[in-house]
Amino acid sequence: MASRNKQQIDWIILSIYLALVFIGWAMIYTVGYGKGYEGNFFEFLKNPAGKQLIWVMMASIVMFGAYLIDSKFWRTFANIIYIACMLLLVLVLFLGKNINGATAWFDFGGGVTLQPSEFAKFGTIIALASYLGAYANNLRSFKSQLYAYSFFLVPMVLLLLQPDAGSALVFLSLQFVLFREGLPGIILAVEVFAGAVLVAGLVTPPVQLIMVLAAIGVLFLVWNTEKRPYWLSAFVIFVTAGVIGVQYDQPMIVLAGALCILFGLGIYQWLKKNRQLSTLVLGVFIIASALGSVANMGYNSLPRHQQERILVWLKPAEADPQGAAYNLNHSKMAIASGGLTGKGFLEGTFTQGNFVPEQTTDFIFCAVGEEQGFIGVIFIITLYIGLMARIIFLAERQRSDFNRLYAYGVASILFVHFFINVGMTMGLMPIIGIPLPFLSKGGSSLLAFSIMIGVLLKLDAEKN
Repeated sequence: MASRNKQQIDWIILSIYLALVFIGWAMIYTVGYGKGYEGNFFEFLKNPAGKQLIWVMMASIVMFGAYLIDSKFWRTFANIIYIACMLLLVLVLFLGKNINGATAWFDFGGGVTLQPSEFAKFGTIIALASYLGAYANNLRSFKSQLYAYSFFLVPMVLLLLQPDAGSALVFLSLQFVLFREGLPGIILAVEVFAGAVLVAGLVTPPVQLIMVLAAIGVLFLVWNTEKRPYWLSAFVIFVTAGVIGVQYDQPMIVLAGALCILFGLGIYQWLKKNRQLSTLVLGVFIIASALGSVANMGYNSLPRHQQERILVWLKPAEADPQGAAYNLNHSKMAIASGGLTGKGFLEGTFTQGNFVPEQTTDFIFCAVGEEQGFIGVIFIITLYIGLMARIIFLAERQRSDFNRLYAYGVASILFVHFFINVGMTMGLMPIIGIPLPFLSKGGSSLLAFSIMIGVLLKLDAEKN
């Protein structure tokens, strides 16, 4: 049996896993190189690179240990694993250590800490796969949707209590698993639209946001009218007049006109028997306007330092360059300074000079950009895309629903971690403390993702 499993192990995923782990350790080593590595090997183990080397060895053992366990074990004990992970999230609230404002780590002394939220991702994936794979669930019914969403809403609530909004956000990626299994796409569309309105509302005055929403609503109503070209021409005139009115500092007049036109068109569509369209557009407009206004009020009530964090993402030019924007500005400079081929291993001035805070964890990608350049960045991105694509390929060839769902869960978590981490080093995403899988320093993340890969390889090897 061992020989058969060895022949069936997916060497592509294993190779990419090992390559990313090795590159991650090398980048952590180069970040600490500027401070110097002195003393014997045991002294070296006290440095970040030395500690990470221990975690790498432990993660390799854990990954292969997870692979050796029979696949039936993971299906049988999925719910118990999930409950244990949730209990750890509760316990850390009372027994955990507060680091950077979040009570999210168990401290075992000697600098050894564990973050249960990383393992909760694995527990949630496997429990969700077990639930959806074991029952004939119709994800178009509200009851099934409620049960499925509860699996990752529970850890999200517990994480928000720490508070750790970044880790909580990652769990939303498991919706991709639900959509693969038949969750209506309209739910995703509503969530994306609501999220866009909330984000826009953070830094956009309510009057301006409502104007834009009204224009979108008018466009939808116009698009479904008779003699569309004439109505579209009128819409262009309407938007042009609105822009001119704002330029002449008459926003309230423009807003009043926009609302009159929107509701007038809504009534017109209602009289034309397009009642469903009229109700939908006006209802969405009212709800979206309320969401945006609430988001703006919430932003204005935040302390200045928290407002600065939002400005760094949405309006970086207005953020303090020596304060909240310091990390992002130096991150961009470090990546840009690498050019096409990079400055070379151990030769990065930003990396060696420790100009980018948290460079071994949240901003490890900067070290790649500076020392390995555009070519190195593309290589790393290709490895991640290749890993996720291969996982999806394995998912689609599984005979077991549980195996397929688990693989999609791993791919979803990996994608969001990768997308957010790389995006936040370049200012495309908010800086929320999401590690880059396999590359960032930290034992909890490396162990958790290694377990995910080990179980995935085992499930694929047996294909039960």
